[in-house]
Amino acid sequence: MLQALMGKIFGTSNDRELKKYSKRVSNINALEAKYEVLSDDELKEAFSELKNSVLNEEKTLTDVLEDSFAITREVGKRVLNMRHFDVQLIGGMALHEGRIAEMKTGEGKTLVATLAIVLNAMTGKGVHLVTVNDYLASRDASEMGTLYNFLGFSVGTVLESNSEPQQKIEAYNCDITYGTNNEFGFDYLRDNMSYSADQMAQRNHNFVIVDEVDSILIDEARTPLIISGPTNRTMQDYSDANTIAMQLVKDEHFTVDEKDKVVLITEDGITKAEELFGVENLYSVENSSLPHALDQALKANYLFEKDVDYVINNGEVVIVDEFTGRLSEGRRFSEGLHQALEAKEKVQIKEETQTLADITFQNYFRMYDKLAGMTGTAETEATEFSQIYSLDVVSIPTNIPVTRADLNDLIYKTEGEKFNAVIETIKKLSKTGQPVLIGTASIEKSEVLHEVLKKEKIAHTVLNAKNHAQEGEIIKNAGSKGAVTIATNMAGRGVDIKVNEEVKALGGLYIIGTERHENRRIDNQLRGRSGRQGDAGTTQFYLSLEDNLLRIFGSDKIKSIMERLGVEDGEYIESKMVTRAVEKAQMKVENMHYEGRKQIVEYDDVANEQRKIVYKFRNQLLDKEFDIISKIDDIRVEYVDNILNTCDIFDGGAKEDFNLKKLSEILKEEINLDVNVDDYANLEFEELQYSLTDVIKKSYDNKMSVLEEEIQNDIARELYLKELDSAWREHLYAMDNMKTGIRLRAYNQKDPLVEYKKESFNLFTELIKDIKFNTIKTLQIIQFRMDSPEEEAAEVAQQLEMQRRFDEAARQLNHKLQEDESSVKKVARNESCPCGSGKKYKQCCGKSGPKKGIFAS
Repeated sequence: MLQALMGKIFGTSNDRELKKYSKRVSNINALEAKYEVLSDDELKEAFSELKNSVLNEEKTLTDVLEDSFAITREVGKRVLNMRHFDVQLIGGMALHEGRIAEMKTGEGKTLVATLAIVLNAMTGKGVHLVTVNDYLASRDASEMGTLYNFLGFSVGTVLESNSEPQQKIEAYNCDITYGTNNEFGFDYLRDNMSYSADQMAQRNHNFVIVDEVDSILIDEARTPLIISGPTNRTMQDYSDANTIAMQLVKDEHFTVDEKDKVVLITEDGITKAEELFGVENLYSVENSSLPHALDQALKANYLFEKDVDYVINNGEVVIVDEFTGRLSEGRRFSEGLHQALEAKEKVQIKEETQTLADITFQNYFRMYDKLAGMTGTAETEATEFSQIYSLDVVSIPTNIPVTRADLNDLIYKTEGEKFNAVIETIKKLSKTGQPVLIGTASIEKSEVLHEVLKKEKIAHTVLNAKNHAQEGEIIKNAGSKGAVTIATNMAGRGVDIKVNEEVKALGGLYIIGTERHENRRIDNQLRGRSGRQGDAGTTQFYLSLEDNLLRIFGSDKIKSIMERLGVEDGEYIESKMVTRAVEKAQMKVENMHYEGRKQIVEYDDVANEQRKIVYKFRNQLLDKEFDIISKIDDIRVEYVDNILNTCDIFDGGAKEDFNLKKLSEILKEEINLDVNVDDYANLEFEELQYSLTDVIKKSYDNKMSVLEEEIQNDIARELYLKELDSAWREHLYAMDNMKTGIRLRAYNQKDPLVEYKKESFNLFTELIKDIKFNTIKTLQIIQFRMDSPEEEAAEVAQQLEMQRRFDEAARQLNHKLQEDESSVKKVARNESCPCGSGKKYKQCCGKSGPKKGIFAS
C-alpha cells in the first residue's frame, strides 16, 4: 500500500528507467535526418566505420548505441518497409543492457531485437536469439536476415531438422544465430560429449536474447535437458505394478493429494501389495525396485490423465506440454513414470535410461556473458527473474494505448453450465461475424468444444499445435471475419493476430477463456491476443466450480458466496471479489511452482560446479596444444602415493613396517607390473616413492617408444577422454539416485540440500581420483600387436578414426532428445554398423571377444 502511494508521488523505478531511455530516444530521432539522406553504399560505409571503432576498442558499444540504432532503423525502413517506433527503441536499449523488455502482444518484439542484435554483433563474438520453436526461429531469421545482410552480418539457424554437425558448426560461426532453446542446450551437451575439437559446434556464450523469455526460463525451467542411454533394466516390474495398482482401493490402500501431486501408500496398502506381489517384505533389498514401480503405477493411474497430460500417438505415450498444449514428441517423463504410463495404456514399454549428460535451462543460460529477454508477460514473475537470473524487468508502454475491454470472470456451478454459456456466446458472435478465439486448458476440453460446435453446425478450426508452420498460419487467420478458433492454451504463440477495418468495426477479436490457468501469466497471454496496436477487442473468462484450479485450490470460498447469493442452475456470478479469489488461488500455485523451480536450481547448482570443472578439463584434453604427457606424469606420482598409502607406507614410518608384499600384489593386479620386494627392502619412503614412479614410467615409455610422439599423445588423450566420460556418466547416475532419496533426511531433522552438498562433494572427490587412476591403469596395461612401427601406427590411426565415427553415429542415434529421459535406439546385431564401416554390427563394433590393436589388454 505504502509502496504504491510512494510510486504515485515519486514515480516507480520503472518510470525512472523509461525517463532515462527517453532521453536517448530523442538523440536517436535527431540522427534520423543525418542517415536517411545517405545512399545504400554510404549507409553501409557509415556502419562499417562504427563497427571498426568498436573492434579497435576506440569506442564501447554504449558509445555507439545511438548511431547504431539510428542506422538500424534506417535499414529497417529500406529493406523491411518497417520503421522502429520510439517504444521499440526503448525495448532495444533494455535488451542491450541485459534486461527483460516486457512489451504487449503486437508491439513488434521481433523488430525490437534487431536493434540490440546489430549493436552487439559488432564485437564479432556472436549473438544468439533463442525462441520456442523451429517455425519462429526460421521465420525470424529469414525475415530479419535481409536487414542483417545489408549491414554485412551473416545469419545462421540451429534447428532440430538441421542435425548435420557441419551445418551446426557453420550456423554457430555466423555473426547472428537463431534457434530454439532445446537445440542450443542440447548442442552444448553434445559438444561436451565430442571426441574432437573440430566437431564442437558452439564457439562461446557471448550475448543471448531469449524470445518468449517467460515460457523458456520459467515454464520450461522445471525440465532439465538430458541426453540418456539405456540401463538394461527389466520392464516386467512396471507391468506387474500396474496390475497390482488397479487392485488397490483408493483411501483404503493409498491416498491421493491432487494439490501437491503426491500418492501415499498406507500400511494396509503395503500389506495388500506384499500379498499381491507374493513377497514377504516389499522394502527388502532384493525387492528394492518394486516399491518404486508401484508408486509410479499409482501416479500414472490417479494423477495423470489421458488427453490432458499425455496422448497415445501411433502406439506411443506422448507428453502434452502443460503450458502450450503442444505434443512434446520424443520427450519422456523421468524416474520410470513414462514406463508406468506405457504399462497403464497397454503399449510397448520402452526401457529405462540413465543420464549421459544433463543441464538445466537456468544454468545453461546463466553461462552467457550477457542475458536478455523479451515477452508480453513477465511482471508477475519479476522476483524469480531477479533472484535466479539477475534479470530486471522493464515494462514498456504500448505504441498506441490499449482499448481492449477485459470483462470480469463469469462463474458457474458446473462445467456443463459453463460450456453451455460459452456455446451460446459463440453462436451469438458468429452471427455478427465477429471473430472468436477460444482458449482451452487441455486437448480433452478442446475436443469437447469441437464436438458441440460440430453439432451446432458452426464452422471452426481446432488448433492443437502439432505442426508449427500450420499452427502459425491458423493462428494468423484467427482474426478474419467470422473465424471461430479453438486453441489449446497458447498454441501459436509468437504469431500476431491482425484484424482488418471491417472486423474492428464489429468489435475486434473476442477472446473466450474456458478455464483459468494455474499461472496468471498464461491467462494474460491469451488476453493479449486481442487489442494489438490499439485495436478494439474484448476478453472474458468462463469458469465453473468443477474446474481443476477452483476445485483444488479455491472452490469452498466461492461456493459459499454462490450459496449465500442463491445462485440457481444455469446462472452465474460476476464480481471483482470472486475474480480476486481466483487470482489468490493462482498465486498459491505460482508460488508452489516457483519453490519447485528454485529447488531444482539449488540442487543443480551443486552439480553445475562439478560439470564446469569436468567440461573445462575435457576441453583442455581436446586441445592439441595441451601437454598430455606431462599431465600423465603428474598423475603417475599421485597414483604411486595412493598405493603407498593403501599399503600403510608413510613418510617418517619405520622401514620394517612397510607392507611391501601388499605393494607387490597391488602393482601386479592393477597394472600387471612384477616387482621384487627385496629390491625395495632397504629404501626410505622418498627413495621408494621415486623408485616406484621411475619403474612404472620406464615400463610405459618402453612400450610406447615404438610409436611416434603424436600417436602416443593421441592414445593417451583418447583413453583419458573415454575414462572421463565413463566415470562422469556413472557419477551422474549416482547423483540421480542420491537426489531421489536425500529428501528423506528431513525426517531426521537434517537439511536435505546441505546433506546433498556434502555427499556430492565426497562423490566428486572420488570421481576425480577414479578418473586419474583408472587412466593410469589402462595406459599401463594396454599392449600392442604389431609387425612394424609403421603398421601399428596405421592401425592406431584407423581404430581411433573408427571409434570417432562410431561415437558420432551413437550421438546421431541419440538425437531424438527427451524431457527428463530419452531412449537411445539399439543397433540390431544384423544391421549395418553405425560407424560406417559397411560391415554388420555384430561383425564390427558389436563384436564380442577380446579387442585387438591399441585397445588389447
